[in-house]
Amino acid sequence: MTYYKLLAIAFFLILLITCWWWLFFKKKRTDSTAFPMPWRSILSKKVAFYMELSAPEKVRFEESVLQFLDKILITGVDTDVNDTDKLLVAASAVIPLFGFPGWRYRNLREVLLYDGPFNQDYETEQGKARNILGMVGSGSMNHMMILSKPALNQGFEQQRASHNVGIHEFVHLLDKADGATDGRPEALIQQPFLTPWVKLMHREIAAIKAGRSDINVYGNTNEAEFFSVVSEYFFQQPERLEKKHPALFDLLEKIFRQDLA
Repeated sequence: MTYYKLLAIAFFLILLITCWWWLFFKKKRTDSTAFPMPWRSILSKKVAFYMELSAPEKVRFEESVLQFLDKILITGVDTDVNDTDKLLVAASAVIPLFGFPGWRYRNLREVLLYDGPFNQDYETEQGKARNILGMVGSGSMNHMMILSKPALNQGFEQQRASHNVGIHEFVHLLDKADGATDGRPEALIQQPFLTPWVKLMHREIAAIKAGRSDINVYGNTNEAEFFSVVSEYFFQQPERLEKKHPALFDLLEKIFRQDLA
């Protein structure tokens, strides 16, 4: 048998083994990462955004949830964390980024769930002003997010409640992706829409301060809080926002690249 025949046989065997590995192990891996039916049931009961997706979009949502849970650690601080808690954290993360397939939260490593509200010193049982329900960490807590577990669950318990702390904090994280949490998500927003967004944001904040708006009053704290508050409104009550604030609704559709009409 010549050298070239031996080489051809060796090449054929390598190709055969490669094909066999792909068909067997790749299929096994796909099966092992299939979305669990109990998880699908939880999303169907708790997450209105997921319920209203088409079948192919639900599959993409589920894949994004699995990718998030594979990369981001979710830890309970003096509280247990169950599948529902994890799925609601993941859903909070996926919803604002759903119009950007393939995007990931590069500035997040871990989400801490507390058993209640906390203060600026992350205290839950002592100290003053324990009224914070969510926070994107900074300094020694950089690349971390803290959420009150009861508040997280409450935001999804009432399907179309105006407030959702999970979505609120993940929007802050997206806002921070360009280096500044300032209500101007330059990592998301296309340049032609940036100036109109800033002008409209200032107009709407003034309306809140004057008592002429139904947007949560917390939105007039600063531009960053306005962006997160109005994003909650956009994802939780899109029909109401479109009716009462059509220009704002239209710009948010462009920012998040989602058609919620």
